[in-house]
Amino acid sequence: MPESASESRSFWSNRRGGLQSSAWLAAGFAVDGVDLQRGEIVFRRRGSARARGRGAGKARWDSETVRALREHLGLNQAGMADVLGVRQQTVSEWETGVYEPSRGRSKHLDLVAERAGFSYRTVSEDTGPAGIDKTSDTV
Repeated sequence: MPESASESRSFWSNRRGGLQSSAWLAAGFAVDGVDLQRGEIVFRRRGSARARGRGAGKARWDSETVRALREHLGLNQAGMADVLGVRQQTVSEWETGVYEPSRGRSKHLDLVAERAGFSYRTVSEDTGPAGIDKTSDTV
């Protein structure tokens, strides 16, 4: 590995377009954790149980639900970014599936959704991996 792999967390970014990240993303993996001091990198298979949900009864903020909330609010990505205090690029990356919102941002999305009257389902065993009922307009 190049020296930058052991010195910089940015080497392990899941951003599309990077030489290394393109390889693991194309293989269906994403970096889930980086500990440079211990020399450990944790990969997860995209679409794995952890990637699909954070446990029963918790909101699932993936690309579909983030976009649905933004559209419910009648905002473009820049407007959504202003509401959440993030960059427009961050909202774009959530909506394209490059990243999922962190736990803290997910809680913020929960609050925004609740205040906006946005109805979405939570991840549970009976709603399936995405927690989205595709037969209704409820997300």
